[in-house]
Amino acid sequence: MRLIGTFAAVILAALLSTSAGNVLAAGGSFLDGSFEAAVPDQAIAARLLNSNAPLRLRRQETPLPDWSVEASGKPIGYLASTWEISRSVGYSGRPIDILVAVTPDGRIAGAELIRHNEPILTLGISTADIARYVDGFAGVDLTELHHGSDAESILPDVIARATVSTGVIRDAILRTARSVILSRRLQGSGATGIDRQSFAPMTWAGLTAEKAVAGTEATLDQAREALAGASTPIPSGGGVFIDLRVAVLDPPTIGRNLLGQQGYTRAMAALGPDEVALFVASTGLQSHRGTAWRRSGVFDRIALRQGSETFSFRTEDYSRIDKLALPEAPDFKEMSLFRLSTEVFDPTAPFTLEVTAERETAAGSISMVTTLPYLLPPGFRQQAADLPEAAPLWISAWQRKRAEIAGVGLMLAVLAGILFFQESFVRRARLWRRGRIAFLTVTLIWLGWIAGGQLSVVHVLAFLHSLLSGFRWETFLIEPVVFILWGFVALGLLFWGRGVYCGWLCPFGALQELTNEIAQRLRIPQIEVPFVIHERLWVIKYTLFVAILGLSFYSMEQALILAEAEPFKTAMSMYFLRAWPFVVFVALILIAGLFIERFYCRYLCPLGAALAIPAKLKLFDWLRRRPQCGRECRLCDQQCTVGAIDPIGRINPNECVLCLRCQMIFHDDATCPVLKRRSSRRKQATEAPTPG
Repeated sequence: MRLIGTFAAVILAALLSTSAGNVLAAGGSFLDGSFEAAVPDQAIAARLLNSNAPLRLRRQETPLPDWSVEASGKPIGYLASTWEISRSVGYSGRPIDILVAVTPDGRIAGAELIRHNEPILTLGISTADIARYVDGFAGVDLTELHHGSDAESILPDVIARATVSTGVIRDAILRTARSVILSRRLQGSGATGIDRQSFAPMTWAGLTAEKAVAGTEATLDQAREALAGASTPIPSGGGVFIDLRVAVLDPPTIGRNLLGQQGYTRAMAALGPDEVALFVASTGLQSHRGTAWRRSGVFDRIALRQGSETFSFRTEDYSRIDKLALPEAPDFKEMSLFRLSTEVFDPTAPFTLEVTAERETAAGSISMVTTLPYLLPPGFRQQAADLPEAAPLWISAWQRKRAEIAGVGLMLAVLAGILFFQESFVRRARLWRRGRIAFLTVTLIWLGWIAGGQLSVVHVLAFLHSLLSGFRWETFLIEPVVFILWGFVALGLLFWGRGVYCGWLCPFGALQELTNEIAQRLRIPQIEVPFVIHERLWVIKYTLFVAILGLSFYSMEQALILAEAEPFKTAMSMYFLRAWPFVVFVALILIAGLFIERFYCRYLCPLGAALAIPAKLKLFDWLRRRPQCGRECRLCDQQCTVGAIDPIGRINPNECVLCLRCQMIFHDDATCPVLKRRSSRRKQATEAPTPG
């Protein structure tokens, strides 16, 4: 218990040594939906765009939410939030928000980190380091990016030991900048994002199938229900109250097919340089035009909504269409062409057409609104000159770490062979001892210190939170060694339990077992913890895991600080080159492990506790026992690496690290007391004199 008190004191000192100041406040909860993207001001715009002139910021909601920055009435750049556009979620499962400034010619003028909750403090990396990495994107020319290694030369280097976090940031900045430039180029072209060149003959059925012409229908039954009590009742019987159709006429494939060549030419010629034509047709009892517009000059029955804007039509915006060029088109009662200015209306963005039917009642008036959503299909939009897109970081990471991937694959193949054919392995006691020591040595030196394959409870938190915030494979693919290990461990939990990782693939576990092996050879006395105390100490690691997990839903930042109960970062990721409280903590654990084999694994490891919970789903039990185990013999209990065998011989799968020591004893005639007695009886029976 004194050791536990020392452990708490060291952790407290570590927390004090990493006091506030290295953490950027999040300023909003993500899980409760109140997280809001950053809103830039003139100071930020001036800093990112390197401008001393008075600036004006103009907000745009569609097609992408961003800000146009103007100086002297001319745009000098655009600002956008990675959270708003890319929904950038970091390794912590929480939003990362970065303001990105891009110039009209496709260059990133600057980027500024606003909020994050990444687990960088556990790696000895400060928020200032992340901010400097974000600053490094200033000057990147998006037109020079392309798939391949050359793209990496013009991008800032990812931060060592924070590959995942910085990789997510990198992809979010590039994706946001590219999206803004493409959107602005489409809007800034004279074509307003519409393909005015291409033409292909299409039938009415083809246009409706492509959703170039959209439609909706309201029946008389629906109208009678909605307008019940009207002074002028809706006629009885079935039928159509209104059959409404809408289309953007500007693409030749739509306009020429609907109106014919001459009609289309006249319609386009009547448009101003910044106008588009909207086709509206209807049939049925309800008119989309009505008659009041002839007196008021305003079409009061029809309106168009896009985003937060509502557009109405006046007589000067209207032209009547008498007939369509498509013979198979329906016989519409009314057909109209309305003109809209592209300065306020984006024809490539979604919009909704509304037709209102109003009726008088004894108490006033009631109305029924027929809505028709529309989005110009991609095939009818102009494709702006594409910007090259850098390959996702995870692709280059897998290409760069081919040797590590091959090495991990070989290790996992060997381990799978050992576990599937464990009886052949453990029947040879010398092979088991030497093979296990060799495998653990490779796990410690190569997998832990060279390949960076130490798993952590932080990975568990990241996975669980990603399920809540939107799982993205690329976030986890950035670290190929960790990804492969987790994939193997997930299968191993179903086949063999937690011991697949804890007993064979955990570098820190290997360090403990190897140092204890040396201690035993040096005849350092081993402490046997009474089972009644031993099993109660298991509570510590499970409580610690639940505390870290629960705290992560309140504050990921504080949960990651509590996760410093894991010594993995200090011993493996940072090679003991860390502040003294962390090094002292690891030293105390290793010293305790000299006297109690795998002390940390037994009582303190939250990752082991996290793996033990899903290991309850284990499908197979390939560890063999005899009826005499725990009754006539307790040798396996005494020799168990982590004390996973209870006094009556049962193996606790939650604690077993699958070292196979009990299986080696089980099959060894020279070690297992049961086999030795059987062998002795057989020998006595053989040597006994034959009667008579």
